[in-house]
Amino acid sequence: MANSYFKFKEFTIRQDQTAMKVGTDGVLLGAWANLEHADRILDIGTGTGLIALMAAQRNKKARIEAVEIEYNAFIQATENIIASPWPKRVKLYNCSIQEFSQPYFFDTIICNPPFFINSTKNPEVERTLARHTASLTHADLLSAAERLLTEKGALHIILPVQEAILFIHEAKSKSLYASRITQVLPNPDKMPNRYLMEFQKNPQKTVIDEIITELERHLYSDAYKALTKDFYLFI
Repeated sequence: MANSYFKFKEFTIRQDQTAMKVGTDGVLLGAWANLEHADRILDIGTGTGLIALMAAQRNKKARIEAVEIEYNAFIQATENIIASPWPKRVKLYNCSIQEFSQPYFFDTIICNPPFFINSTKNPEVERTLARHTASLTHADLLSAAERLLTEKGALHIILPVQEAILFIHEAKSKSLYASRITQVLPNPDKMPNRYLMEFQKNPQKTVIDEIITELERHLYSDAYKALTKDFYLFI
């Protein structure tokens, strides 16, 4: 059973009321996304508020907004943000991204999206919302990025490899192009199991690299430690 909270160096994530807990995917994405020059950042499907708070820690000047459709997760994220050092810089909305609109655009959009497209649905409604694309299809996410990004803005997401390949092709139909892909290998002997991806509106050559998370069980690679050192207590 997962702990009721996860303590990072500068904030704590309470997760006893949410279906999806703190995991490697979210931490990787929050640490990897290019946030340095963003004035406005949007986190779609914030869950516990993890990525929104990582963004607040990494970029001290940006205004951060976060959308969460599931009510219990929204309440938990609100609790986590209020208890963090940045409650005035992160604004939460309890709605779907399809309903969300603002009179301005975002420099950066981050999403750790649902990725089970055709698999059996979990009977727990909250977990289904979090893990399956029933409430947020990839087409919905791409439409939101097309609608909400600035002309030079970027969408950052993480997906399993097969879903990522489909997403890259689907993105082109929305005039969004992969500018950066990091292949995530769980250890040196395994094939990639995730793609970290950045998409922009202007076609360009895709920069592709890779990161190994563990050299062996609980022995993290230097690259993974360098990427996440500002967050994890044990690194």
